[in-house]
Amino acid sequence: MSARSNTRLVYSTNTGGACPGCGWPRGNCQCSGRRVADDPVPARIVAKLRVEKKGRGGKTVTVVYGLPRNAAFLKSLCGELKRACGTGGAVVDDGDGVEVQGELRDRVRDVLSKKGYLVKG
Repeated sequence: MSARSNTRLVYSTNTGGACPGCGWPRGNCQCSGRRVADDPVPARIVAKLRVEKKGRGGKTVTVVYGLPRNAAFLKSLCGELKRACGTGGAVVDDGDGVEVQGELRDRVRDVLSKKGYLVKG
């Protein structure tokens, strides 16, 4: 009996290929969940606010979420909030909202209210 005939595959990293967009295996592709759709912007926008600190090295950010998933809308809103607050910020990766650096809930609430959005939080 040779050593070759007594072996079997225990573990393999070959999963049938990876998605070129997200790098996940094709069977568990995450691309559809990450894309920012170009949904139409509704007439009545409800923005929700929260302040996060966890997982950011002690830094605090104000997150505006529950917004329409429209890339152009989110980019313009992010720029406006950053100028109004005088800080940095970014559109969140999953396209669901905007982050503004610092605990600026009151300033962000004022800016969104002046734009006519309903603000919660």
